[in-house]
Amino acid sequence: MPHRAKGRPRSAAADRAILDATREALAELGWGGLTMGDVAVRAGVAKTTLYRRWPSKNELVVDAVASLFDELAIADRGSLRADIADVVTQFADLLARPESQAALLALFAEGSRDPQLRRRIREHIVDPQKRLVHEGLAHAVARGEIPAEGDAVEIAEQIDIIFDTIAGAVEHRMLVIGEPADSEWINRFIDLLLNQGLVPGCPGC
Repeated sequence: MPHRAKGRPRSAAADRAILDATREALAELGWGGLTMGDVAVRAGVAKTTLYRRWPSKNELVVDAVASLFDELAIADRGSLRADIADVVTQFADLLARPESQAALLALFAEGSRDPQLRRRIREHIVDPQKRLVHEGLAHAVARGEIPAEGDAVEIAEQIDIIFDTIAGAVEHRMLVIGEPADSEWINRFIDLLLNQGLVPGCPGC
């Protein structure tokens, strides 16, 4: 007979309910008011179920926010400019949601006081999203818009700079000064991004 793993299989529906409830509680109550018990009640799961999945509030909240960014994807739109415009628009739409704004602001505020939480934010939210830059550059290379990849260290550094520039500009625009990142602003931003040579081998492409 086939071997059966011990314990119940993890429920994807329960995970989604917990992460949704966490963001809801974070937006409503803030970091200090959010408790694991409240999240369990909102999600309709036992507290023991919640703790089996996420042993601490730090881990739970970071994963709840990280799951928002799983929605982002970069498609091949035919040009590097179009690819950037598409993913920046997705990011702006995500940040325009009140739930996203409240969750991110609460998480970043707490992370500024907690080095361990800040490290977890970097590892589970920031670094995984750099895949978007890597994939976008790969599309541009395949289309012949920019040279093929060179030194791995230089590429990694370039990806860091591109990601920091794009994410920082959109977050500052929407979360700090409270202005919309509409299509006009996005186009002006991409003009600046490309004309300043941030993407190697692609001046103004």
